Amino acid sequence: MNKIIKIVLIVIGLVAAVLWFSLPSADDPDAINSGSMNFMFVIMYILLAIAVVASVFFGLKKLLSTPGSLKKTLFALGGLAIVVAISYGLSSSEEAKVVADSFAGNPNIDTTEGTVKNIGMGLNVFFILTAVAVALMVFPGLKKMFVK
Repeated sequence: MNKIIKIVLIVIGLVAAVLWFSLPSADDPDAINSGSMNFMFVIMYILLAIAVVASVFFGLKKLLSTPGSLKKTLFALGGLAIVVAISYGLSSSEEAKVVADSFAGNPNIDTTEGTVKNIGMGLNVFFILTAVAVALMVFPGLKKMFVK
């Protein structure tokens, strides 16, 4: 099986190299309709689909085959749900209303108060998870430095 995968990857690499050298120049106005460029995108989409399916399949296989991993995964998802709920509570409705009202006159941007509040929630989730990640990197290092 491993030899077959290596052979397939070598063939894909050779095809991609041939397509790379047969690409039209950047000055060509019809370059977007090039067959080699379209085929390179097809190869990319196929490889991306294979990678996504393989990672989901093997991740679920590992999740269901290890005894304690399902419990840990549910705890992690619960923690993420708590962070999302806290972040939604922290996103201000008043600020969302002000931002939505400021874009009300622009016909190109359709903004509602709920959309702005969801964006604020997403930013708060990012900030909280970043702070947790930094703390989880810094505190063990500090502990190693001062506790001997």
